[in-house]
Amino acid sequence: MLSLTDPAAPDPCPAAFNLARYVLAPAETRPDHVALMVLGASGAERWSYGRLAAAVGGVATGLAARGLSAGDRVLLRLGNGTAFPLAFLGAVAGGFVPVPTAAGLTSGEVARLCTAIRPALIVAGAGVAMPDAPPCPVLAEAALAAFATLPPAPWAMGAPDRLAYIVFTSGTSGLPRAVAHAHRAVWARRMMHEGWLGIGPGDRLLHAGALNWTYTLGAGLFDPWAVGATAMVAAQGVTPDQLPLLARRFDATIFAAVPGVYRRILRNGSGLDLPRLRHGLSAGEKLPAPIRSAWREATGTDLHEAMGLSECSTFLSSSPGHPAPEGATGYPQPGRRVAVLGTDGTPVPRGTPGILAVHRSDPGLFLGTVEAETIRPVADEWFQTGDMVVMAGDGAVTSLGRADDMINAGGFRVSPVEIETAMMACPGVQASAAVELPVAADTTLIALFYTGTAEEAALASHAEAVLARYKQPRLYLRRAAIPATANGKINRRALREEWKATK
Repeated sequence: MLSLTDPAAPDPCPAAFNLARYVLAPAETRPDHVALMVLGASGAERWSYGRLAAAVGGVATGLAARGLSAGDRVLLRLGNGTAFPLAFLGAVAGGFVPVPTAAGLTSGEVARLCTAIRPALIVAGAGVAMPDAPPCPVLAEAALAAFATLPPAPWAMGAPDRLAYIVFTSGTSGLPRAVAHAHRAVWARRMMHEGWLGIGPGDRLLHAGALNWTYTLGAGLFDPWAVGATAMVAAQGVTPDQLPLLARRFDATIFAAVPGVYRRILRNGSGLDLPRLRHGLSAGEKLPAPIRSAWREATGTDLHEAMGLSECSTFLSSSPGHPAPEGATGYPQPGRRVAVLGTDGTPVPRGTPGILAVHRSDPGLFLGTVEAETIRPVADEWFQTGDMVVMAGDGAVTSLGRADDMINAGGFRVSPVEIETAMMACPGVQASAAVELPVAADTTLIALFYTGTAEEAALASHAEAVLARYKQPRLYLRRAAIPATANGKINRRALREEWKATK
């Protein structure tokens, strides 16, 4: 049997569709139900579905009044607060294209993103880094908030395949790639509701991630809203140590985070008193088996892992109705056409390792990469993720790690070339290689191997100035030379193996 699924096609997306209208549809049937809670140490900010939908419509009106035209791109430089979903959904509702970015990016990094997507407007919160010379008008967060009271604009309806939003993901070239998603991407998430989340209208899902991340945006907001549940997110400044108390205080029934957050929560003791919790969700990086076991012991609930990527979100997972076997990640979600490919690009027999891939026909797959004003579409039949996996006879998939040198930094995939390019500008660095190194059974960090005269303090200071925190190396290792492959490329594998041999 081949490592391939060939399911029936999922229900087609409606011909006239708008992502924002779809996720806020419960405003018509349960307008007074709490849609969003932003949780802080001193309490919670609450938004009902009716209030949220009205505010999103008002933001769409305000953005149009700023002179935006259909398809214009709106760069979001916002932290974890209500301004983010209002700006994102308001742009989508009005037919504009939001582009979320990590709040921790440096001004230089943001400038490069602006060059890639050419925004017509930037929405910026106080204290968030901006380009030294913004290429377009800037709308302050306070001005955006005032839009919420304007009369709501009509929903910008259209074909489900048209561009809805853009996110950035690191490419092998070292430059972040602008990934274009269609409105239908949110419709495709219906396959996750039972295939991973196990969510219903009575749930309260607390997500620990930043709102600019696709994991939080999808599983933390879109999915709860699509079923009429309550989405809860942590306010700016909330630490992982505070999350269990917030989950208990606000009756979270589902909790979502990356493995690193679960690890930190579990350090504080084996007992977690979360009486309303039904299960937890994990994504962003491989879930170590010891963390899943420790969470079960501490809470009496299971953790369900998912695999996905910025180009397609999640498409295989464990779920409450179909838990993953020990050591496995999970199963392809119902309706997903997934394969494990060999070096020739065809499916391998089950039990044989290969590259995880999702079929081009998947409604959740991205439209393509943005290149100035055009979008380069997906060309091949299978979109390869770069993850090495093996599919068992029953369809369960086990992750074997990355097949390339991409680094997983707290759930974000980062190109080592991007780090190396930035660090080569530091005085005293002659050559460098960024490598993800294991420092514990379930913990890795970014290391920079380098040649030259630069000292660690200077390297760390330079990294802080030019790289977002999650991209900054945590270990600096001077070497006489950086090894290369027969083709003259940096041999990061050799550096990784050298490190392992000394530990």
